[in-house]
Amino acid sequence: MKKRWICLFVENDVGVLARISGLFSGKSYNLSSLTVGTTEDRTVSRMTISLTSDDRTFEQVKKQLGRCVEVIKVVDYTDIAIHMKELMFVRINNCSARDIDEIFKISQVFQVSVIDYSPETALIESVHTENRNNDLIALLEKCYANRIEIVRGGSVAIETLSIADR
Repeated sequence: MKKRWICLFVENDVGVLARISGLFSGKSYNLSSLTVGTTEDRTVSRMTISLTSDDRTFEQVKKQLGRCVEVIKVVDYTDIAIHMKELMFVRINNCSARDIDEIFKISQVFQVSVIDYSPETALIESVHTENRNNDLIALLEKCYANRIEIVRGGSVAIETLSIADR
């Protein structure tokens, strides 16, 4: 089993997301992440999908996606260099003044933003790789056990430019 990334360019029509996600659920494939947004061409949306699967299952998924009428292009990002980021919010509750000071220090080290805080709560925004966000969560769980709420958005990825492209 290996972490896989697929980028789909699809028609920006009502129901396309439901049909694509339905294809995964109908075949009992589990998605780790699904992010969708319009592109510079408003008639086309870009889907970034992350899943864990073996080689055979992944090839099946790509073929089934390629057969969908609404799918314009399927790009496999699994074994190519990509820039990938994940949006994550973490709320720390029941904070003391000392906790708030420590949260600001942690935010500097991890290069994340404290986007809101009150005397008892802090809200952190992180736009990093999945692994870097996991590291932040591990530290916050250790420091503020049973006082954190986590919201993770889907990951987005784009192919890295080669030196020849610059």
